[in-house]
Amino acid sequence: MDGLRAVAILGVVLGHWLVTALVADSGTLRVASPLLYQPGLTPVSWVFQTLAVFFLVGGQMGARSHDSACARGITYRRWLRARLARLFRPVAAVLTVWAVAAGALLGAGVSLLTVHTLLKLVLSPLWFLLVYAVLTAATPLVARLHPLWPLAVVLHVDLIRFGFDGPAWLGWVNLAAGWLVPYCLGAAWGRGRLRGRTAGWVLLSGGAAVTAGLVLLGGYPAAMVGVPGAPVSNLNPPTLAAVTFGLAQCGAALLLRGPLRRVLARPVAWAVVALVNLAAMTVFLWHQTAMMAVSVTTLRLAGPQPGLHTVPEGPGWVLARLGWLPVFAGALLICWAAFHAYEAGRPRKGGGGVVRGGGSAAGGGSRVVREGRPGKQAQQAQQARNVEQRSV
Repeated sequence: MDGLRAVAILGVVLGHWLVTALVADSGTLRVASPLLYQPGLTPVSWVFQTLAVFFLVGGQMGARSHDSACARGITYRRWLRARLARLFRPVAAVLTVWAVAAGALLGAGVSLLTVHTLLKLVLSPLWFLLVYAVLTAATPLVARLHPLWPLAVVLHVDLIRFGFDGPAWLGWVNLAAGWLVPYCLGAAWGRGRLRGRTAGWVLLSGGAAVTAGLVLLGGYPAAMVGVPGAPVSNLNPPTLAAVTFGLAQCGAALLLRGPLRRVLARPVAWAVVALVNLAAMTVFLWHQTAMMAVSVTTLRLAGPQPGLHTVPEGPGWVLARLGWLPVFAGALLICWAAFHAYEAGRPRKGGGGVVRGGGSAAGGGSRVVREGRPGKQAQQAQQARNVEQRSV
């Protein structure tokens, strides 16, 4: 589960870095997407739009955590406070820093349009945290809900919006219903359902087939992220195509759990996953800031640079942007060093021992981080399964 969460976080980060361009235009910065200028890059959005996997993991860990809390007599209020503490502590740091930065930029003569562009990139990912917090708070109510119910809501909302020319605001119902689908799947997984590979293959093949049909025959966009200037976005708010695509991703996650477990038995792989999980929210909240800091600083010092400030309209931009990714990563490392303490919080007594904040980025204690290197546990679990199979 820690490995899946790390994949989801890194997918979002790399996706934003690859499909978001800050174009220098007449003294201002505006957002552009290479997906608009180069439609052939659309499959990039299929690889790096991994939010459904994060909600799947969140539902699994949320359901198990709540069941465990109930068994130990922990109240709902205490459980929820612990789950949400680590989500919102680092948010306060981001908002404070950017409030000061926005004032400084305006005072330095930076145009209001540029400041608005930067603030929008920083604040727009916060919708994810709000939705996740709502679903976490509703875990006792929705954990046993069948995923087909919220899927039916998404279907009817899109039917009214696109089939009967309904109001556009109705689509925001899908902001909760759409992500509730993988969250409910994760809860079912956490309660012992979805075992075996059959469920994974059904979700992967069925979700992929339906998504392809919606794109090819239903007129939905092929890109699974928002594209500036496009008439319809699959993500803002989520559409039926985004939800069925998420079902395919959930199926792939179920199928990858075994291989991931074997990979994480290696110390180096485990170390990477542990580090990502320890600072998941810091990475998520500051990765856009890291990209913007590099863009603004470079523009001030050296002027417009290919792959950083130019229009993303050709293969040359893609190659240049790949060269900037290590620079973004270095800036993100600086942000992590400065702000990861806000995510970890202070050690405090709780439950059976010392815990930090409120658990991992998905709202529960990271098993890899909490128990140490998983190699031994994975080997013991595999040996136990082998013994059981031989006895049968």
